[in-house]
Amino acid sequence: MASPYCTGSYAPIATEGEARCELLSGEIPRDLDGLLVRNGPNPKFAPRGRYHWFDGDGMLHAVRIRDGRATYRNRWVKTSDLAREESEQRALWGGIMDQASPPARYKDTSNTDVIFHGGVLKTLWYLSGVPYRVDANSLETLGPDKFLGTYDGAVAAHAKVDPRSGELLFFDYGHTAPFMHFGVADSEGRLTHREPVPLPAARLPHDLAITENYAILMDLPVIFDDKAMAQGRWRTSFRRDLPARFAVVSRRRPDQQRWFEAEPCYIYHTINAWEEGDEIIMVGCRVADPYQAPRPEDGPWAVMMATLRIQATLHKWRFNLRTGETKEESLDDRNAEFPSIDGRLLGRRSRFAYNVIIGSEPTVFFDGIIKYDTETGESESLLFGAGRRGSESPFAPRLGSTGEDDGYILSFVHDEREARSELWIIDAHEPSRGAVARLGLANRVPLGFHAKWVAGDRLPS
Repeated sequence: MASPYCTGSYAPIATEGEARCELLSGEIPRDLDGLLVRNGPNPKFAPRGRYHWFDGDGMLHAVRIRDGRATYRNRWVKTSDLAREESEQRALWGGIMDQASPPARYKDTSNTDVIFHGGVLKTLWYLSGVPYRVDANSLETLGPDKFLGTYDGAVAAHAKVDPRSGELLFFDYGHTAPFMHFGVADSEGRLTHREPVPLPAARLPHDLAITENYAILMDLPVIFDDKAMAQGRWRTSFRRDLPARFAVVSRRRPDQQRWFEAEPCYIYHTINAWEEGDEIIMVGCRVADPYQAPRPEDGPWAVMMATLRIQATLHKWRFNLRTGETKEESLDDRNAEFPSIDGRLLGRRSRFAYNVIIGSEPTVFFDGIIKYDTETGESESLLFGAGRRGSESPFAPRLGSTGEDDGYILSFVHDEREARSELWIIDAHEPSRGAVARLGLANRVPLGFHAKWVAGDRLPS
C-alpha cells in the first residue's frame, strides 16, 4: 500500500530538464520579468518504510519569464545525503514515520523553502539543516552555504531577507540547550551576529517574522518526546495547558529579548510584521489545534494524515513593548495558509496577503487563492476549478509597479483531469477574474511547498 503522499498529484517525477512553456490561453504580460522558483519533496529512490510527505528529496521547479516568453527548468537539490544515496543507487534513510536510520538521524533533504540572498538561491529544511546554495539561472547546486567561511551550522526554513538592507535573518533549533539560536548575515552572506534564544525544552518551531528593528521568534507548545527521539522515533505532542510564547529580539542590540504570551496555538507561517508606536503587529495563520484525531480508515498513514489535516485561519497579534501586554484577534474563519505578500514590504506595514485555500480532501490540496485586505477585512477569491490543485502563490510586481497589488500572482497548478501542470499568471489587483495567461509545462510538477519570486534585475547576468 503506497503512501497517499507518494501517488497521484504527489507522485515524484524521475527527470530533470528545460523547455519553453506552451501558451495555453491569454498572453504573457510583457511587464513581468523575473524567476518563479518552488521547492518541494521528490524522492529520487524508492522510499524505505512509510513515506511521509516531508521526507522527499528537494526538487526545484522554476519558470523564467522575460519579454513575453517563459522557460521551465527543474533540478534536484544535490545535498550530501542525496549524493550518498546516488553512490549506492538506493534509499539509505527512513522517514519521520519510522525509526531513524544510521547514523541515527533523519535525512537532510533541503526540500522545504527557497530564498534568494547574496546573488544565489538558497534551499532550506524545516528540521533545521544545512542550507544549500543554488545557481538561480541553471538551478545547479553549488554546495553547502558556509556563509563565506563565517558559519558552518544549521538554518531552519523560513529565513527572511530584509528587502532594504539585504540582511538574512534566520534561526536554528535542536534538541540540546538552549534549543534555539537567532542569527544575522549581511547582504553578501557573512555571519554578523548569532545569539541564543533559550527555550524551556526542545520545541518544533517553523517560522519567524521580522520588522525594521526586531525579529519575532516562537516558543509554541508543540513538544518533542525526548525519550522517543532518543530511540530514533519521531514523536511530538500539543500541550494545550501551555501558552504560545513569542520572543521579540532586537536586530541591532545583542541579547535584548522580550517575551510575550498568547493563547496556545501553532503557527506554520507568518504573513508579515511591523512596528506601530509602542506595538509590534504580526499577522499570520493560526492553527488552534495542530493534532486532529486519527481516522482508522487511514490505516498505517492515520497519524500522518491527521497531523497534515491543517485548519488555519487569518489572525493578528499585537505585542506592546511598553506594557508587555499581548492582544490578539481573529480576522477570518476560512481555512487558508501558505501566504505571500509584496516582498518589498517585508518587515514594514503591508495591507494585502495572498493565501491559498486548503480544500476538504483527505490530503492537503490547494483549491484556490484568497486575496485579503488586512486593513478593511475585505477579500476576494479565485478557485482553480474541479480537479485542479495549486501551490503557494508569490506576488510579482510588474515593471514600474507603484503599489502592493500592482502586479501578478503566480501559481503552479496541476490539472488532474488533463494530466498536465500549468503556470497561472493572475492579475493581483482583481484575482477573481482568473488567469491572464496559462502556460503548459514540460513536466508534471508534484504538489509541494514554498515558492519565491525573484525580480529579473536581481538575477545574475
